[in-house]
Amino acid sequence: MRRAARRRRLSLTPLIDVIFLLLLFFMLSSTFTRFAEVDLAAAGTARPAPPETRPVFLQLEPEAVRLNGRDLALEALPGAIEPGSAEAAQPVLVALRGAVTAQRLTDLLVVLRGVTGIEVTVLGAP
Repeated sequence: MRRAARRRRLSLTPLIDVIFLLLLFFMLSSTFTRFAEVDLAAAGTARPAPPETRPVFLQLEPEAVRLNGRDLALEALPGAIEPGSAEAAQPVLVALRGAVTAQRLTDLLVVLRGVTGIEVTVLGAP
């Protein structure tokens, strides 16, 4: 007669060591970068614009950008928008058309952030 083989209990110590080493490896090999931030201001009280400043109308579509009805590339916007004076910022009204993604809007806002002397207002989709 054969005796039934006794099963040995599985030790968890090597498993815990391996998990700790993997955790340490991934923590040390990953990069922690800070993503760019886009400042968004909450709506406030309306200020009347000086009569000499006319707003710039910007239409953002999934594949196109129009500045006052003219098609432009996204990279060409800073040179096409004239900044306002020191006492009054140039108002820029952004209208979203079609299925514009949040990433596309963020790309536009990042480009416009580099232009000084403008005040951007996002109107939204119809």
